[in-house]
Formats: sequence, C-alpha cells, structure tokens
Amino acid sequence: MEKAVFVALDYDNEQDVWNLLEKLGQPTETALKVGMELFYHSGINLVKELVQRGYKIFLDLKLHDIPNTVYGAAKQLAKLGVNCTTIHALGGSEMISAAKEGLIAGTPTGQTVPKLLAVTELTSISNTILRDEQNCVLPMAEQVVSLAQTAKKAGADGVICSPLEVENLRAKVGDDFLYVTPGIRLSGNHADDQKRIATPQKAREYGSSAIVVGRPITQAKDPAQVYAEIKKEFN
Repeated sequence: MEKAVFVALDYDNEQDVWNLLEKLGQPTETALKVGMELFYHSGINLVKELVQRGYKIFLDLKLHDIPNTVYGAAKQLAKLGVNCTTIHALGGSEMISAAKEGLIAGTPTGQTVPKLLAVTELTSISNTILRDEQNCVLPMAEQVVSLAQTAKKAGADGVICSPLEVENLRAKVGDDFLYVTPGIRLSGNHADDQKRIATPQKAREYGSSAIVVGRPITQAKDPAQVYAEIKKEFN
C-alpha cells in the first residue's frame, strides 16, 4: 500500500459525497474511506461507482462475528474491488483467518485481493476505558501490540492503530506489516472525540503506512487545499 491519505466520507447521503469529490481533484489521485454510516445508507452501488471512477477505496465496516459469518461477508466485499477493508482484532485469530480466506475466495480473477486491516483499540478508547470498562489488565501499548501480533499470525495484512503506537508496533510486530492510522489532525485542529491523535508530519515520522483524515478535510472551507496540505505534509 502506498502512503495514501484516505479522506473519511463521514456523510449520511450521496449528494454530500459528490459535492466534496467535485472539489478534491482527480479520482486517481484521491483515496477515500467509506464507513458504516454512508455504507448503510447507500450500500454497494455507491462503492462500485467510486471504484469504477478510479478512486482508491478503504471500506471500513469493522466485521466482528463468528468465523463462518465473517468469511461469507468478506467474500462478498472482495467482489467490490476495494483496496482494503477492516475487522476487529478482538474477534480472535479464527475470525481473522476466516476473513482473509473470504477475501481470497471472493476476489475476481485478475484482481488484487483487498488488504485485511485489523482494528486494535479504537482511537476513542482511553487507558481509563480500557481498564475500567474493558477490564483489560494490560496497559494500552501492550494491549495493542498483543492484538497486532495475533492479527499478523492469523493472516491480516496490517492494523488500524493510533499514530502514537506505530513506532512500538514496528519494533515488536515488524516492518512487513501495514500501520494505518486515523486520529490525524493538523496543528490547531480540534481533537473532537479522538483521544490519541497526531499531525500528518508526526504520523510520517512515527512510520504510519497510510493515514485517515475526516473532519479536518470534509468540514474545511477549502477541502482541496487542506487535502493537498495534508498529503504534502505526510509524504
């Protein structure tokens, strides 16, 4: 995966999507993340159209179910031609392996199998939540490494993690793995509901393979300018 900057399309309708995309430039130079809100509204037809237009698509549905169900779901998602998709690492090694097998089985002949990215701990999860609500005895850094190691052994291609965790993950999980990081904010941006954030420059320095940026771009007065600034800073 090239050092992409995925724009998170956190919309509940297609018109807002097309309005934004008119401002962002050529599809072949634009990478997009389609999450649950937009997918549940517009479904596979929008994803197919974006792929056909030449956009790189990160389909972020965070599958988490029994292995057989996840296998079937991943097999269907692979037919869409997306570049990568997600599961929850907390689902366990059997579920992760089933997702990878489903992606391989569902990918049309001649197309590239989508990258499988495992979500470790959401960037909205703090150490307090990890301890008091998830009842996890490991500190955040060790928990994320443990989940990433499990995902890698089970066949995942990378993880979704905080940019603040990438250096430690690269040291303990390896460089032959993808580290895709949300929680990206330009200097001066509001953190919103993200707890563990970094600038694009810091994400690059930490070793992020790709980054995901939503509101700083989608809510900007000039989305194209902000997108170009973030891509320049990250690359």
